[in-house]
Amino acid sequence: MKKSALLLMVFILVAALLAGCGGAKKETAPAANKPIKIIAAHNQTSPDNPYQVGLLKFKEVVESKSKGQMTVEVHAGTLGTNENELVEKLKLRAVDAVVVSPGFMTQTGVKEVDLLALPYLFDSYDHWKKVIDGDVGKQLAEMINKKSNNDFKIVGYWSAGVRHYYGKKPLNSMADLKDMKIRTQTSGVIGDFWKGLGAIPTSVAWGELYQALQQKTVDGAENAYPYFVQQNHHKTENGKYTTEIGADYTTRFLLVNGKKFDAMTKEQQQIILEAAKASVDAERASVIAQEKEYKEKAIKDGAVVNSIDRKPFIAVALPIQDKFAKSIGAEALVKKIRETK
Repeated sequence: MKKSALLLMVFILVAALLAGCGGAKKETAPAANKPIKIIAAHNQTSPDNPYQVGLLKFKEVVESKSKGQMTVEVHAGTLGTNENELVEKLKLRAVDAVVVSPGFMTQTGVKEVDLLALPYLFDSYDHWKKVIDGDVGKQLAEMINKKSNNDFKIVGYWSAGVRHYYGKKPLNSMADLKDMKIRTQTSGVIGDFWKGLGAIPTSVAWGELYQALQQKTVDGAENAYPYFVQQNHHKTENGKYTTEIGADYTTRFLLVNGKKFDAMTKEQQQIILEAAKASVDAERASVIAQEKEYKEKAIKDGAVVNSIDRKPFIAVALPIQDKFAKSIGAEALVKKIRETK
């Protein structure tokens, strides 16, 4: 009798456990129904900046496609005006999506990102688009994701226009740059390029550059019209003269944290990718429109603009391209970029 009672109790206990497991399974909400908040940031403080246009489009599409289950909080310079800071925050998952330039990611240990920061790698906007939207862009995205241990996943390639010199005097030849303190990235291929021109690369946070130009802490800087004109750099004592050297048809990465992306459902991932594609289209269109608009504004405000023979600048850039490509084993990739027309 005791043995029968014991068996009966075991049977009841197992049945209860199985029932409990079945009940718990039914009560578990699908991951797709859990609200997700995405913090997205860039370093520009102007509300009219193409970065802001792009991230607001990203926000719009994410929230619309997810029917409000996914929300995006956009920060324009409020989480840092230094791109190094934004990259570090993305790695630590303090933010979920950032816009950064390749050169500012050098310190992450992913040297391949500097490839797209090489001066004079592209000779036109159409050349840039063919490369970045083709096989080279896909290959670089995979490389960066793998090398960063999935901390950084490229979901879109943005543009930041064509970068020119602006400073305290116009450039009539490359020799005019000798010993000038130019605000630019000080490490990597960009720093090497400006040193090769005879200038002194100087590090200044973007949010502090207006003051540095006004107080003559630096002699000049380099950027595209929408960015430096929106910040009124052209109105400073050391920002009045622009020489269109066209050193960089720029690439900007729209990055998300790969680990957070992988933790999402397939549906959520698809929403992120669709929103990223929409942001690319919106941001690039904004850049193209603002390039013309802000050049005209700068001239109207009294800025002086001139052009220059770029051949001597390109002659400095080519050996830097070759040396860097060899250092990372990317000679074939650079050759492919040069041949893509």
